[in-house]
Amino acid sequence: MFIQPWDAALDDTEWRTWIADGHDFGLLCVNGLPGQAPVVVPTHFAVDGTRLLIHLARPNPVWEAIETDPHVTFTVTGDYAFVPGPWRAKPGVPPTDGVPTSYYAAVQFTCRATVVDEPEAKAELLRRQMAHFQPEGDHAPIETEAFPYGRMLPGIRGLRLDVTDVRAKFKYDDHKPVELRADTARRLTERGTGLDAPTAAQQLRRLDRVGPWKP
Repeated sequence: MFIQPWDAALDDTEWRTWIADGHDFGLLCVNGLPGQAPVVVPTHFAVDGTRLLIHLARPNPVWEAIETDPHVTFTVTGDYAFVPGPWRAKPGVPPTDGVPTSYYAAVQFTCRATVVDEPEAKAELLRRQMAHFQPEGDHAPIETEAFPYGRMLPGIRGLRLDVTDVRAKFKYDDHKPVELRADTARRLTERGTGLDAPTAAQQLRRLDRVGPWKP
């Protein structure tokens, strides 16, 4: 992922907060077997310290590739929108000469994957995931010998992804004039389609922190 200086995360807290703010679905990207394309799996995940925790169905084709090469990338993308060219035209320039772009936030984790197959270890992984996704605890106990999870555990495998590197990008025109960025956020809010509203919120948040861009 190419990151311009003005698109980089301002600090680790920025991307950690973004992930914690409901961005818990991403793409597991695994090197393919020789002669095959990479394997990409969409899935929810939970953060556990410096690890990401996921589980997948046992028939998933990803397992052989992971066991061949455990070095994987997990990528999370959100708060994205297409920004039309006329919105970005410089003063005095015909609107049709403005160049469009995409806004988005993305965090890429480089990880080493460990497959979790032991029944109690899988149950514990699921407990940690459920603590994130259903913190109210409104689910049956996750036990290896109890219904309903006990009979389902053989059908899944767990993955612990130990994070070795993180690259974060917040692409919201931070190098453009303050007035253009504020106006674009207004236009996104007014358009109100797709993820326009959260994209505008990210742009205004970055605008508040960055102000005029200084190289």
